[in-house]
Amino acid sequence: MSYTHHEVTHHEVLNPATGQVVETVPATTAAEVDAAVARAAKAQRGWAAAAPADRARLLRRFAAVVDEHLEELALLEVREAGHTIGNARWEAGNVRDLLDFAAGGVERLNGRQIPVAGGLDITILEPLGVIGVIAPWNFPMPIAAWGTAPALAAGNAVLLKPAETTPLTALRLAELALEAGLPEHLLQVLPGAGDVTGNALVEHPGVAKIVFTGSTRVGKQIMAKSADRLKRVTLELGGKSPNIVFADSDLEAAVAATPMSFLDNSGQDCCARSRVLVQRSVYDRFLELLAPGIESVVVGDPSDEKTQMGPLISQAQLERVRGYVPEELKGIRGTAPDGPGFWFPPTVLTDLEPDAPAACEEIFGPVAVVLPFEDEADAIRLANATEYGLSGSIWTRDVGRAIRVSRAVAAGNLSVNSHSSVRYWTPFGGYKQSGLGRELGPDALTAFTETKNVFISTEA
Repeated sequence: MSYTHHEVTHHEVLNPATGQVVETVPATTAAEVDAAVARAAKAQRGWAAAAPADRARLLRRFAAVVDEHLEELALLEVREAGHTIGNARWEAGNVRDLLDFAAGGVERLNGRQIPVAGGLDITILEPLGVIGVIAPWNFPMPIAAWGTAPALAAGNAVLLKPAETTPLTALRLAELALEAGLPEHLLQVLPGAGDVTGNALVEHPGVAKIVFTGSTRVGKQIMAKSADRLKRVTLELGGKSPNIVFADSDLEAAVAATPMSFLDNSGQDCCARSRVLVQRSVYDRFLELLAPGIESVVVGDPSDEKTQMGPLISQAQLERVRGYVPEELKGIRGTAPDGPGFWFPPTVLTDLEPDAPAACEEIFGPVAVVLPFEDEADAIRLANATEYGLSGSIWTRDVGRAIRVSRAVAAGNLSVNSHSSVRYWTPFGGYKQSGLGRELGPDALTAFTETKNVFISTEA
């Protein structure tokens, strides 16, 4: 196929806290993607033929090498993504833990024996081949590992395309994989633009599956392009997740947990609880208690241990977020640094209609909307009144209500009296336009396999 896009040979990686160039990284061309697929296919055949115990041992060694470089990886994440140092350390640890978890699945990737007449019937889980993982800029390290670790564990090769703005941790992880002893070309990182490098991965006939995390708009394009070859996809897309606070909840606990439920990673989180739905009888009290918590959030240098929230990723993202916040702000606003960098203060909007753009579109910034509801039915109606269905929280002391509302809210990941969404040992993914398929959890490896059924006749 032909590419008519302007040729970009390099991408500048900026520090979001300063706006300064951190590093310049070569951009991968379509021809280089083609060559990488050929190398990966050869490496995959050898990897799949290796004894499961050997593959598991190498993945555990990869996890150990990541562990030895946790602080280095965390500081790299601070520089390229503007994450707070505490978050960045957690992210590097998550890569290590996910590699360990995936290694434990290598020798447990079992088929089945199914009773049949006249013979023996077995199923075999075989690797797909070469997997394309297109990772986002909001959590570059862990989400890259979400696809890469189970794909490798299931016997596949991985071509990882990081976001243009955040390629550095991915490149370093590939170096650490080689240091750990993984075969050359089994994990290759291909930095570059989505419309060139990403597109080449999606359309390449030698890539068996695409794992994409990003916007719903781009996810739809990837799905459409994959359809021509019936290429498998896992899509983790947008969100506009509700935080539902009932009057019978522990209101102080719900309020205390609210700020970081949408301010973590500066709100650049598809699971951010950016739609706060509060029962009307406690609505005013909730806002009264919330204001001090929002106003006291420490926004600043992400390398400072005391910082709770850093900058947005880019000038473009900053302008996008600004576009959702009215000049005549009604609500609560915290503070953010002036000067260089892409800073936006913690912001809570009130007095909006439920169908206002800020109330139903994904902002991907440190902005939440607080909306009142009347009763349980009204809460469920409001919670489901967006095109998304990724995550959400329910605050109530009533166990029956917690179960009813959990069943009624159309979302893939819900938590009661907490804001937990993601654990590497439990499944993650969305309803509606929040995505397709599931990542993580006990079935993560099977998403990178083909099921082969074999019947062996015992008849003479």
